[in-house]
Amino acid sequence: MKTMMIKPLVIAVGLTMSVMANAQSSQEVEQLRQEVQQLKALVHQYAQQNQTVQANLNQLANTAVQPPVAQKASTEKRGLGMTLGNAEFNLYGNVRMDGSYQVEGSSRDLPYNHINAVALEGNNESSDRLRSTLSATRLGLDFKSPVGDQDVKGKIEVDFLGGSNFDNLRIRHAYLNYGNWLIGQTWSNFAVPDYMPETVDALAYAGGAVKRTPQVRYTAKFSPQTNLVVAAEDPKDNSITQRLPALTARLNHQFADNMSVSARAMGHEKRINSDEEMAWGVGLGAKYDVTPSTTLKADYYHVKGDSSFVSFANKGVAVTNLDDKGVITATSAIAAQSEFDSITVGLTQKFNEKLRGTLGYGYMKFDDDQDYINALSNKSAANKDLWQAWANIFYSPRKPLSFGLEYVYGERKAYGPVLDEDDQPVSGRTGEDNRINMVAIYNF
Repeated sequence: MKTMMIKPLVIAVGLTMSVMANAQSSQEVEQLRQEVQQLKALVHQYAQQNQTVQANLNQLANTAVQPPVAQKASTEKRGLGMTLGNAEFNLYGNVRMDGSYQVEGSSRDLPYNHINAVALEGNNESSDRLRSTLSATRLGLDFKSPVGDQDVKGKIEVDFLGGSNFDNLRIRHAYLNYGNWLIGQTWSNFAVPDYMPETVDALAYAGGAVKRTPQVRYTAKFSPQTNLVVAAEDPKDNSITQRLPALTARLNHQFADNMSVSARAMGHEKRINSDEEMAWGVGLGAKYDVTPSTTLKADYYHVKGDSSFVSFANKGVAVTNLDDKGVITATSAIAAQSEFDSITVGLTQKFNEKLRGTLGYGYMKFDDDQDYINALSNKSAANKDLWQAWANIFYSPRKPLSFGLEYVYGERKAYGPVLDEDDQPVSGRTGEDNRINMVAIYNF
């Protein structure tokens, strides 16, 4: 561009010198002066064009050296979010259809686990039956609102597994969380589902616990890896009266990025009239990521005198002096307490983003306390041991959709056979659970 500017100047100077040397008349000089003025205007025009071009080159150079702006990763949030005033809400849920084909098992008209009461061999057995329901369909609302320098958080979640027929609306979760405190109903602090292997069955299997209780809970954080949670809970034990809440404690620790453990304890007074006994229990759960796509889970319980926390347990206490309908009277008393050990263990393999599967096993062993057994009016209703094994696979072709297929086989062994009116056995002591479970879920 500098060359383009100098060239007109040289031409102009040359012409001027030529005019001075060869001018013959004033008319010619005036004409030459006009030409010089035109050349000056041309030079000025070239100068302006040069400035514009230089500015464009500088802009291109600056754009070239700037790094590309990184695009943020997609953070797709489940549900429908909204803000009203200072409060944030997120509506979520699913439509869930469960089904099962029962080869052998209970006459119960639901496709969910009932291992503690499946029919004993030779008595009201039910086979080759197809069952389905949408009762496990859920609807939930998470919310958050600032109060002072912290947020009050909460959840309301319902499904349709309430009532005696499991087809009524019921509360699953309803609580408020402020700082380290939680008030409301959510998973029990003692019977947590975190360490149970995954199942298609919405009620889990022998040795597992899916208990939600009204509670007041406090969490003390010792470090980012360790915390202690204590709670006063209402276990909703319908088999006995109570005057005090159950006290529970849970110590959680993260050993590494791929391993976590939980140690738990529970104490609860059982009371009939003036007769009192203390129920108690301990639990230990662990989760270990063997590889990023392989997870091992295990959970253990030892419980005495309680049937409200761990699923499928015998009644926590045997009661004497009941009336003809088995109702507690003014002279009723606690005869003995049930005691049991339970364990679940399972391995989950994630094959890819769409496919995963689990192999699991659950076992419950009840003590042979003769005082407890003798106090039972129906010994076939109480179990000596329970076990179940299962294998499942989940397939998610697209993110909102998930399909599951599972085979489960289990057995129960009762303390006694089913007796007729003359106390003669009409069946054995063993019952069988043999099913294929299916589920289809649409999450939103």
